[in-house]
Amino acid sequence: MSSAPPESETGTCTRLSPPCRLPEEARDRARALARALTRTGTTVTAVAAGLGLLVPLGEPEDVPYLRALGLLEGLGDRAARALAPLDRKAAAVAWLVRERSDVLRPLVDALVRGDERTARALLTGLSTTPRDLGRRQARYIAEAVGLTALLRDGPGLLVPAFGLLARMSEGPEAEIRAYDEAVALYETVADRARELPPLLGHRARLVTLVQELDSGDARLLPWPPGRRRAVLTALLAAVGEPENLSDPAASADRRRAEWVHRTARHLAAVTTAVEAGGRRAGAAGVPPTSRLRIEVAVGDLGEPTGVETRLLVDGRPLVPSVFGSGVGEPPETVLLNGALRAGPEPTEVRLAEAICTEGCCGALYVTVRRDGPHVVWDGWRRPGAPPGLPHAPAYRFDADAYDREVSRAERDLGWAWPARRTAWLIAEGLRERPGILARWGLRRGWISTDFHRPDVTVITFLGPPLRPDGTPDAEAAPREFLRHLPDDGRPPRDRAAEALRRLAEKDPRRHPEPGE
Repeated sequence: MSSAPPESETGTCTRLSPPCRLPEEARDRARALARALTRTGTTVTAVAAGLGLLVPLGEPEDVPYLRALGLLEGLGDRAARALAPLDRKAAAVAWLVRERSDVLRPLVDALVRGDERTARALLTGLSTTPRDLGRRQARYIAEAVGLTALLRDGPGLLVPAFGLLARMSEGPEAEIRAYDEAVALYETVADRARELPPLLGHRARLVTLVQELDSGDARLLPWPPGRRRAVLTALLAAVGEPENLSDPAASADRRRAEWVHRTARHLAAVTTAVEAGGRRAGAAGVPPTSRLRIEVAVGDLGEPTGVETRLLVDGRPLVPSVFGSGVGEPPETVLLNGALRAGPEPTEVRLAEAICTEGCCGALYVTVRRDGPHVVWDGWRRPGAPPGLPHAPAYRFDADAYDREVSRAERDLGWAWPARRTAWLIAEGLRERPGILARWGLRRGWISTDFHRPDVTVITFLGPPLRPDGTPDAEAAPREFLRHLPDDGRPPRDRAAEALRRLAEKDPRRHPEPGE
């Protein structure tokens, strides 16, 4: 997604990078210099300079030297970058060496030795859960072992291959579009998905893959005509009907199973509606066939969970297309508060934020305005985002179709589980009655569900701490206070009403939680 390098008035590149077009004699001299530096250099600086030149100029004969340099401290990253266009597997090994992961160390050591038998054996026992494996690590492993060919030729590798594919595909910061064999791996896994053991965790990851194919980064892969839909349908069929899943006794597993059932049903309904080409607005929360489609994507409730609003324009997910470094805003901030409605005055809406916050790596904003019989999205802003992002065009929607889709998405709360509904009702109550917290000299913070425990509603508020005598310490720096409300099975409206009543009756700082 990087842009071409700037050129001077004489047409000469101002920095050396792959798009540069040096005269052939200059390229030969630069390549010779790079080889001299990488093969005979005696300092890190000299060798690193040679590696930098080999990024655009390397040839197959340089691969053995680059592999060796990729194992050295301080040079591995540069060597991997030079290897990437020449030998993707060797580059992936060099990057994995730099990861310094104790969990991956035996596998990486086997890959460095070229011991394919040991690497395959270690791959069968590899944990691909988010707590054990990062998305980029998953891609490097897939590249280093030649995962697609390995899965086709070797028995017993379906589960780890499935796990690596799911890990690469999961957002935010999905790695699947950086994996050259992504389409082939998706197709191979889909062909064998029914062979997966009927475990709840596997069913959940199948649903995640379908969700990403429907509205996430995986939809943007270079799919041949009709293949994405075929793969999506095969994976969805492998999830199975709800009655084929056990009814776990544990609350967390029960909630996860409910998420599998609900999300699979919704995705099946959406797929059927799109295939039929009809307008199914209002039927089981299925969006109509129009330029704009709004989806609320809930992550696997068995893992740290995120909820984002996904916007598809002409079938393409908007945020990964023009922003890429974050996820869509939660539905509470762009749907349930009416932010996407097109009113008489233009309104700027934040559609996405970088996973590390806007202040670090940026955010995506658009201005929504009504223009006669149309609604227009333009005035894009990406403050703090890295340079070189794709152009974000103006979009013009039929106003009636736009209003119907926004209204449908606002009404469809099928994605919201009880603790999340409780959080929304509490936040809505505090917006309607700002005096509840103002009475205690407090300001509302974020209100949502616990990232690691989705059945727990979290209320945060900010203000000065209390002195020992119970009065606010106006001279102390404000701090954040938290209240955790586990789901006790009562209706969300009742739980929210009780929480608001307690906040109104007594300073919430007088209800300390363990550890405060």
